[in-house]
Amino acid sequence: MSIIEELAGFQTYVTGSPDSNLAILLIHDAFGYEAPNLRKLADKVASSGFFVVVPDLLYGDPADLGNPQFDPQAWLATHPSDKGCEDAKKVIAELRSRGFSAIGAAGFCWGGELLKNGVLQKQSLLWEKDMKGDEVSFFLFDQGWCW
Repeated sequence: MSIIEELAGFQTYVTGSPDSNLAILLIHDAFGYEAPNLRKLADKVASSGFFVVVPDLLYGDPADLGNPQFDPQAWLATHPSDKGCEDAKKVIAELRSRGFSAIGAAGFCWGGELLKNGVLQKQSLLWEKDMKGDEVSFFLFDQGWCW
């Protein structure tokens, strides 16, 4: 079952069993936590026994490339990765307080930048070309900025 709930002060897409000991934090790209494919991925990961959270670390302000007035540089200035890291750490702390024994994370583009900047204690960088079938359980997926 998937729902939207508040987690560590963020609107969060939550899926999977809260009775699992294993949690995954998926950090969205610049297009936000409502992206349908990201939610499908969260559901797929949850179906393997994980409790998966996708918080809105952009505070309801995803990049809007369809808007001719959108300024990517101004948007990046208002969504710095250090603030995103601080926010992601709040989510991890909340997951720990709920008793999860292990927490993994994956970040996509903007979210990958957060992971590279210190959200996790241990991290692995995995490029898409390195992914083969079911060999990947936890990964950081980063292709740099996506636009």
